[in-house]
Amino acid sequence: MSETWANGLGLQLDVSGTRVRQRLEAALRDAIRSGRLAEGARLPSSRMLAADLGVARNTVAEVYTQLTAEGWLTARGGSGTTVAPLRGPAPDPGPGAAEAAAHPRYDLWPGEPDLSAFPRGEWLAAARKALLDAPDAVLGYGNPRGLPALHGALAEYLARTRGVVTTPGGGNIVICSGFAHGLELIGRALRAAGAGTVAMEEYGHPGHRDIITRQGLSSRLIPLDDRGAVIDAAGDADAVVLTPAHQFPLGMTLAPDRRRSFAEWGGTVIEDDYDGEFRYDRQPVGAMQALAPDRVIYCGTASKSLAPGVRLAWLVVPPSLLDGVTSCLSGGPSALDQLTLAEFVTSGAYDRQIRRARLVYRHRRDRLISALDQLGLRVGGIAAGLHVVVDLPATTAEARAVARAEARGLALSGLGWYDLAGRAARAGLVIGYARPPEHAYTTAIARLCAVLGS
Repeated sequence: MSETWANGLGLQLDVSGTRVRQRLEAALRDAIRSGRLAEGARLPSSRMLAADLGVARNTVAEVYTQLTAEGWLTARGGSGTTVAPLRGPAPDPGPGAAEAAAHPRYDLWPGEPDLSAFPRGEWLAAARKALLDAPDAVLGYGNPRGLPALHGALAEYLARTRGVVTTPGGGNIVICSGFAHGLELIGRALRAAGAGTVAMEEYGHPGHRDIITRQGLSSRLIPLDDRGAVIDAAGDADAVVLTPAHQFPLGMTLAPDRRRSFAEWGGTVIEDDYDGEFRYDRQPVGAMQALAPDRVIYCGTASKSLAPGVRLAWLVVPPSLLDGVTSCLSGGPSALDQLTLAEFVTSGAYDRQIRRARLVYRHRRDRLISALDQLGLRVGGIAAGLHVVVDLPATTAEARAVARAEARGLALSGLGWYDLAGRAARAGLVIGYARPPEHAYTTAIARLCAVLGS
């Protein structure tokens, strides 16, 4: 056993073997819990501590990130990393501590961007300017559909980047607190209008089907092929939920003739454009809503472009349905957050953020595909979005891969989780490449390859 002292911290650490990071975490927790590292004590930089211990800098950086997330440490730009205050005596961790420590450290589930890349400085600047310029009236209850300033900003942005058609000034835009909130509003409005059935793609997010059924509507699943959703299966449903630009999770784009057929279909189309900005190998496919603005409800969100915690999304609702959707509103996002997003969009900061993120995520996608190609695996859904699909030979292989990943501290999503029909007709993994912070991405891919190559 090789023991090393961390000068200035009073830590004695075994740096041999393969679990150095876990031992360093445990040593720092114990030092903080026991009081050897007092509240407010400043820790050395990750570079300095790594040199002192003779370990990789990434190891120390990951430990600092993990302990900051758990509340043991506080990290502030320009002030370094310090010991956070403890509120009261820490309880004995008990027998569950090992299980908690085994929670996956590297997360490749789809659906979330890299939260460490949120543009904090530009967002703060937009918030300050928006608040200073805002008239007092916007701080009242206002229009339940959202602030006119954000309506106007989004109308211009969506027309320019996604081809979405709105009424003048974006008057048919409804601001909501995420896609799930928007889908709930739409479901309530459809039910109030006498609708009974909503068709959904047979692979999709289970929570979205749950939202529909909670509104008293029945769901009908429609099959998918390599050209997207099959319209004939929608039949006489009152509405259909589609992800036409980049089917979630399988990744194909709805074929042009089917886009037109759904636009001409008799029911309401709910277009979930969840990651429309992220197209890599050719120009983005425009929103389907432009083909039939009178019957397609367009749904967009800042969850992928900024962060889910911003809690801002938007619906572009056909005028005939607007009152019905509005009547279901019982509150929405903060007026201050809406003002900030409006300023963020009109100042050009939103476009800059999208361009930055697109470059980063394309590079990550390419690294992931290169690694998977070396294993001889078939990868699909790669042209857009923040995830890819890896086909596996059987559901047993899928379950085995997910279990092996968990044992290696890696969170993976099996394709079966999205199989709403439960037919198990296809096995694979849905791998999100946006979520890990940049310093952890290389390790996440290495662990993924170890899982799939074994």
